[in-house]
Amino acid sequence: MLPTRELGRSGIKIPAVMLGGNVFGWTLDQAASFRVLDAALERGLNTIDTADMYSNWLPGHVGGESETIIGNWIKARGNRDRLIIATKLGHSMGPGKEGLSASYIPQAVEASLARLQTDYIDLYQAHRDKPATPLEETLGAFDRLIKAGKVRAIGASNHTAARFAEALAVSAANGLARYETLQPKYNLMERPEYEGALQDLCVAEGIGVINYYALAAGFLTGKYRKLEDASGARGDTVRAYCNPKGFGVLAALDKAAARLSATPAQVALAWVLTRPGIAAPIASATKVEQLDDLVAAAKLQLDAEAIAELDAASA
Repeated sequence: MLPTRELGRSGIKIPAVMLGGNVFGWTLDQAASFRVLDAALERGLNTIDTADMYSNWLPGHVGGESETIIGNWIKARGNRDRLIIATKLGHSMGPGKEGLSASYIPQAVEASLARLQTDYIDLYQAHRDKPATPLEETLGAFDRLIKAGKVRAIGASNHTAARFAEALAVSAANGLARYETLQPKYNLMERPEYEGALQDLCVAEGIGVINYYALAAGFLTGKYRKLEDASGARGDTVRAYCNPKGFGVLAALDKAAARLSATPAQVALAWVLTRPGIAAPIASATKVEQLDDLVAAAKLQLDAEAIAELDAASA
């Protein structure tokens, strides 16, 4: 059994690692996606994070590709009751189809429900803050979705501490459902966005933090040891980490991994799980064997020496 953590105060408990769904329909076709999803569920990784716009950055894609593959898998396997599905809205899905307005949110949720072939979403998240739309309007629309049984809990992604605090205050003042989760970019290579005011707020308010880019686009697996290694779909992103700090972090991961009989990826994810407020890092897998790293990471206990060395290398 994998250790579980609650998403805020929602009552929803998930494994200590979430499976990232951005690869489904992007770097994996449907058949390969099904293989990864089957293997993930066999291993107890039953929580999948996706978004309506995945993968509209690819030529010929319009968004919804990831949700569609997940939905086809759910229908084929008949396993909806075994899953926790998280998805997001807010980015453009075409002309007039974006944002967090009270008129658009009901359209977006129905489109996601149809693609996912389900009648409810466990965690529905605002993909990015939309300051032009009043928070009362957005949270009111989300609250209605929860009351209608279409959504179990709501969360936010890519919000500043000030705006997230304001959203929590609006929910409290108006008796509306509150954001139970926050999804920031956070990993050993990129710490400032979360650490500080955002982390303090999440801990104080009991928010479940589900950070994305937990393996820094794969850099923290140790796959990229020199600039020339940075190729493929994530090459441009990974090249930004190929610097003295990045290679210092890899050295610290290697040292801890050797001592703990683990892999760099396991140690990198386990480090995230030691941080205040973190419920579960999000990590994707393109091969079945990569799932074993995610399972092992959820169970790995880092010692004080490993944590101190990683803290120093990544500071």
